[in-house]
Amino acid sequence: MKPTLLVLAAGMGSRYGGVKQIDAVGVHGETLLDFGVYDANKSGFGKVVFIIRKDIEKDFRERLFDRIAENMDADYVFQSKEALLNEDQIRLSEKRTKPWGTIHAVLCAKQVVKEPFAVINADDYYGREAFSILGGHLSNLDNESTEHAMVGYVLDHTMSLSGTVSRAICTVKDDYLVSMCENTKIGYVGDKVISRIDEKDVQLTGKEWVSMNFFGFAPTAFESFSTYWDEFIKDNVTTEKAECFLPNGASSIVTNGEGRMRFYTTQEKWFGMTYSEDRQIVKDELEHKIAKGYYPEKLWKY
Repeated sequence: MKPTLLVLAAGMGSRYGGVKQIDAVGVHGETLLDFGVYDANKSGFGKVVFIIRKDIEKDFRERLFDRIAENMDADYVFQSKEALLNEDQIRLSEKRTKPWGTIHAVLCAKQVVKEPFAVINADDYYGREAFSILGGHLSNLDNESTEHAMVGYVLDHTMSLSGTVSRAICTVKDDYLVSMCENTKIGYVGDKVISRIDEKDVQLTGKEWVSMNFFGFAPTAFESFSTYWDEFIKDNVTTEKAECFLPNGASSIVTNGEGRMRFYTTQEKWFGMTYSEDRQIVKDELEHKIAKGYYPEKLWKY
């Protein structure tokens, strides 16, 4: 069974200043996401499902989806702040203006993903090695498995010079995840790597293993995520900014004894579209990879 790639592409892009998921950065107008889907397609993934906002559907189809759909099996679903909520929860959360985070996004795709699947962010570059690793793992899973997986990156391979980043720092033992905790503000202060947690600065080494939201799940994970989401929304329904993070939900599968998370690693170096200043860096990196022959000048037939 070929696994599915599930792409988190409903973000608001507030730090970037635009719809970064469909911003053209390739030689022929490709988005950064084109390159990730291309790598997944070359690594054994049979289908891609995008999670988007309704308000970007037209541009999303014109700038990305229709091109990819001509080259592989593709679908998309919508994430809205009302999705998965009952009438009382919708009323209590009426002041909220944004969706509820990455666990919420994944659950919005539950009805269309029926096979083992990987999850990525739309605005991050992961590298083909990582897709190959998870593609191999997921291809050997059956739907009832609880042997999930992720690919971890070295923290200082994932930092941005343009500002802080969010990374989940992982604790690993014998190639399996023990736990991970989302750090929403990690950045450079001089030559030091600093994470700000609860208004306190914590110095890191830069060599920690971190999650880049590149996970591989059997469909059994949906049940765990549903339970995690129900607890989250019960406690946070009136908040305007709280988010239900995928790394925390994935970690709870392990800590609750609902499954295991095989921890694979890569030395790939990240680049991505977090800030507007990152756009030229991404363009330069992609042009360099094309010049080296890592990617063809034209990714898709269209």
